[in-house]
Amino acid sequence: MIEVENLVKRFGSTVAVNGITFTVNDGEIYGLLGPNGSGKSTTMKILAGILAPTSGKVLVDGVDVSQDPLRVKEMTGYVPETPVLYESLTPIEFFNFVGSVRRIPEEKLQERVDALVKAFGIEEYLGEMIGSLSFGTRQKVSLISAMLHDPAVLILDEAMNGLDPKSARILRELLMDFREDGKSVVFSTHVLALAEMICDRIGVIYNGRLIAEGTVEQLKEFAHEESLEDVFLKLTESRDEVLGIVQALRETL
Repeated sequence: MIEVENLVKRFGSTVAVNGITFTVNDGEIYGLLGPNGSGKSTTMKILAGILAPTSGKVLVDGVDVSQDPLRVKEMTGYVPETPVLYESLTPIEFFNFVGSVRRIPEEKLQERVDALVKAFGIEEYLGEMIGSLSFGTRQKVSLISAMLHDPAVLILDEAMNGLDPKSARILRELLMDFREDGKSVVFSTHVLALAEMICDRIGVIYNGRLIAEGTVEQLKEFAHEESLEDVFLKLTESRDEVLGIVQALRETL
């Protein structure tokens, strides 16, 4: 379970996250949606213990992120929006490094590496330098490394970026398996159809504030809209702007 209470994060005079409160239950996939620059990635980094909050409280399975970020990192698997990897290592060297840091028994590590590498189809790249790999393959390496220790909480920031349709489907199925195992998943994406498909609840963040929260049906009812896309555009004050841009293009082209 993740409990976020009145979370605030400032960078100098800029308030990136402004008083956010939400809970992610065990056995739940929680979607965090918002435009670029809305505070999603900052929030995810705080949940993962990467950034310290300015104020407010975040508990991950009862552990306060501010007081014990190392313990939080031990319990979570985190995939950032852009893969952050040791590019001078090969994927197999990186997985072994992650296994040693996570103190995963060697036999268990090999078992999980074999299964995840096969699932995401990167066997042929295990001996290549990570820095030479495509963005999509590096994203798969990042995902595998986040899941090696079988975390209680997964925090995925735009984790579908760069994945081919097969790998995206496999990740989707894995996330639903995580949910069935009673684990918590926080998932951000710009693919609203995907959010509608897999998220139990969704929080919409805009200008650093959580402006709406609920199931897809609850959000549609709240915004009086028929699709999650229209809900999102309406709540983030983007719909009129989109229609204006499209109309201008039609008149010009």
